[in-house]
Amino acid sequence: MMNLRIGEIPNNWLEEIINLSAERIVVVDRDGVICYINEAYCEFLETTVDKAMRQPVLDIIENSRMHIVAKTGQAEIAAVHKIKGSEMIANRFPLIVKGELVGAVGTVMFRNPEELHMYSGKIQHLVEELKYYKTKAEKNIKSKYHFSDLLGNSTSFLAVKTLAERISGSQSAALLLGESGTGKELFASAIHNNSIRSAFPFVPINCASIPEQLLESELFGYDDGAFTGAKKGGKKGQFQIANNGTIFLDEVGDMPLAMQSKLLRVLQEKEIQPVGGQKSIPVDVRIIAATHRDLEKMVEEGKFRQDLYYRLNVIKIEIPPLRERKGDIELISIKLLEKLEAKFHRKAVGLSTEVIERLELHSWPGNIRELENVLERCINVLDGTTIEIPHLPLYLRDQGLKSKNSQAMNPIGPEKIVPLPVLPLKEALAQVEKQSILNALVVTNGNKQEAAKLLEIGKTSFYEKCKFYDVR
Repeated sequence: MMNLRIGEIPNNWLEEIINLSAERIVVVDRDGVICYINEAYCEFLETTVDKAMRQPVLDIIENSRMHIVAKTGQAEIAAVHKIKGSEMIANRFPLIVKGELVGAVGTVMFRNPEELHMYSGKIQHLVEELKYYKTKAEKNIKSKYHFSDLLGNSTSFLAVKTLAERISGSQSAALLLGESGTGKELFASAIHNNSIRSAFPFVPINCASIPEQLLESELFGYDDGAFTGAKKGGKKGQFQIANNGTIFLDEVGDMPLAMQSKLLRVLQEKEIQPVGGQKSIPVDVRIIAATHRDLEKMVEEGKFRQDLYYRLNVIKIEIPPLRERKGDIELISIKLLEKLEAKFHRKAVGLSTEVIERLELHSWPGNIRELENVLERCINVLDGTTIEIPHLPLYLRDQGLKSKNSQAMNPIGPEKIVPLPVLPLKEALAQVEKQSILNALVVTNGNKQEAAKLLEIGKTSFYEKCKFYDVR
């Protein structure tokens, strides 16, 4: 057996490796004369290596550009090359040795027209399959939630739910107001499912999560060649996909002013104009918008268009935060646990009485989303079937201690109040700030960008505070 040193391969091995490769290879010198061509290429060209060697490349390979690349030194990648009535994919590279242009190397990806046809057939099949599933997906954009999924018996919640059911048959725009995590998308979905548009798409869009430069093309689509990198044939926008149905614009308060004017035009004219397009496309959609921001204040500050605000605010629905419906926490928790049981393959998970009391003590700045995150955390550390106090996150366990301490302040009546230890104001504020950051990170499952939004501070400021308080 031949022993080879690293990096040492015999010439006859190299030639065999080239012949076994999928590509057909030809090498020419500066004058465009063939100085190497492999057998596979010659077989395709219906010639032999002996006949092709030392011949001008144009005499052997029709429509060749190898001699041009050998002169200019400019590579031609993935070029279409017609040979023997078939369009091949060719790559042509300048051959530079020790800084000098000495010739060119060319490859062709397909051995014969039949192979090209086979590849084309496979690709075409995949393209058709993709079109089928894309069309099917567009047709099956359905809202998942109904009014029966909106749980709560508190007076404030039932009033809002009743109003939402009453206006679901309307065609007017609706504006859902409420803090993050109160279930605005669930309400929008339920309104759609209870309307005459329920057989058509429900398309939710988070205006805050789409980069400003992409928002217009995402909402209104674009035409073929509208910009560099645009998909051939263009792309449908979400308004077209939602035609005859409902489009839900979540976090509409984060929409840039330039886009607000374009959205206003859609509401007024009931038509869209794709990016790069010359023709307007009529659309029939009901718009449900939502935000946790104070739009009236934003209008006063010039950050939100007044005319758009009035267009969206035809029907206003204010969803109460979880802290104003403490009596619903147990009912919502049980429903959320059913959902989490399926996700984590658990059964019959329950809550102890102490845990329910502790949950009702908390102020829930992250609302139902925070509650779901807390319960998910509990299931992850649960060793039985009942969630107990030790399974709760530390900040909820401390909630009970704070409550006990507040009771301990006045054990014998209002005249004998025993004050808690007093900290320097700067230290006390720092503790509160750090705890608020930790709470926000729990609510957002560690997502710092979302936590910064929840605290209504900038991302840079949030990261600086995390560094200062050693929060990772």
